[in-house]
Amino acid sequence: MTGMQDFFGRAAAAPDRVVLVMAETGARFTAGEVAQRALAMAQWLHTQGLQAGERFAVVLENRVEILALALAARQAGLYAAVLSTHLTPAEVAYIVQDCGARLVVASAKTLPQLAELQAHHPLPCWTVDEAPAQATSVQAPSLQAALDALQGPPADFADRPLGRDLLYSSGTTGRPKGVLKPLWPAHLRGQTDPEALGTARIMGMGEDTVYLSPAPLYHAAPLRYTLRVLELGGQAVIMERFDAETALALIERYRVTHSQWVPTMFGRMLKLPEAVRQRYDLSSHRVAIHAAAPCPVDVKHAMLDWWGDILMEYYAGSEGCGTTMINSADWRQRPGSVGRPTTGRLHIVGDDGQELPAGEIGQVYFSGGGQFSYLNDEEKTRQAINERGWITYGDIGHVDAEGYLYLSDRRADLILSGGVNLYPQEIENALMRHPDVYEVAVVGVPHPDFGEQPLAAVVLRHGAQASLDTARAIAAQAAEVLARMKLPQRVVFVDALPRLETGKLLRRKLKERFRDEPQAGFALRDS
Repeated sequence: MTGMQDFFGRAAAAPDRVVLVMAETGARFTAGEVAQRALAMAQWLHTQGLQAGERFAVVLENRVEILALALAARQAGLYAAVLSTHLTPAEVAYIVQDCGARLVVASAKTLPQLAELQAHHPLPCWTVDEAPAQATSVQAPSLQAALDALQGPPADFADRPLGRDLLYSSGTTGRPKGVLKPLWPAHLRGQTDPEALGTARIMGMGEDTVYLSPAPLYHAAPLRYTLRVLELGGQAVIMERFDAETALALIERYRVTHSQWVPTMFGRMLKLPEAVRQRYDLSSHRVAIHAAAPCPVDVKHAMLDWWGDILMEYYAGSEGCGTTMINSADWRQRPGSVGRPTTGRLHIVGDDGQELPAGEIGQVYFSGGGQFSYLNDEEKTRQAINERGWITYGDIGHVDAEGYLYLSDRRADLILSGGVNLYPQEIENALMRHPDVYEVAVVGVPHPDFGEQPLAAVVLRHGAQASLDTARAIAAQAAEVLARMKLPQRVVFVDALPRLETGKLLRRKLKERFRDEPQAGFALRDS
């Protein structure tokens, strides 16, 4: 039965079926081409000496090679650490070392991000393009040439487990953390991925699916869902970068059935002139999945009025310890809810560790979902799991009498900006580098487009001048080690930060203050 085949089995059975389209160039790839490339990459990784369970790093913009390398990792029983293309060279160097990657695959565009790694901890590094030698200090041979030169009988991976991705969340303590999920055992080889079967059931995906992915593939949901669509025999249309009108045109052009969004994208599509919004035929569109950040209730209502009841919202995390989901009809009855569990069971836990009844607010835990650990961080793994073995993403919320979850607040130490998790501690550590900064606290304040944006409350050293120039100088120094999206958008100079007698920072108090005055202080960029 074809329903039980994996991607490679399907590709062997129907090699000429187009399974990937790159939206910008219109380049089309058949199942046979993608499978062939992925199998060659798996062989190449084997020739590089990588053993089952080992890791390699991928730093690529949205292109077919990301997916081929993820499929190669699956085949060869390896972890592919897929990194954001927005990280600074220092952040890339840290993650590649932290995950123990044996080699790195990059492109002409991303090679400069490997400069720090290669200067201090050189690793074998390949490029998927023919990179002009003079363009960067990083020397990288061509991966294609290495694949063309493969010789000898192919390695036998039959006894190896099935590999998967290794994704990094930003770290609350300032360092990103790798989310390590166990590999699937070898006996599942040749069968459809169990997670893909779950997606097929809930989202109605299968061989007739045309899935639009408008987001970067280094995020968990776009990468995993695109791979599941390939696994189920569907087709994926990948946008190199998001543009509101282009996304609508693609739904019409490719007769898209399923898609995935973050609320910021909805906001941008809703801002298009009415005539543009009505220009495109969206009748093929059956399921629009959205997650990653709380969707403002009015934005969601406006999307439902426009697209009809096709929105599926879920709440989950890269850790994959539990998922809730809600369809449009249920959401209309319960605006603001993120649904009921589809994997795992929900528990709301009070400060005393006891489970709370419906209606009461506490920390959200899941039991019976997936297992994971944070790579090289036993302490953080321990903090996420309570004495009963329940696991939390760290969010606060309550359930109603029917068991529907409402998130009242993401944890105070998390800023969700345009669907990306930003951790204040990491930003604070970077701002503290400036000699004029005595103390600093970063919180998320409301932003019409991104949901939230980071604001820094800074206590200056004695004698420093509270001015726009000082604010700019502090941010400029932080920009040496922080990706642009993490930089604070506003700086407010304050006399003191709100603290308990114990010295603990009352971040929530700051958040409340600036929630009411998001325009306080100095703006560092107009976005």
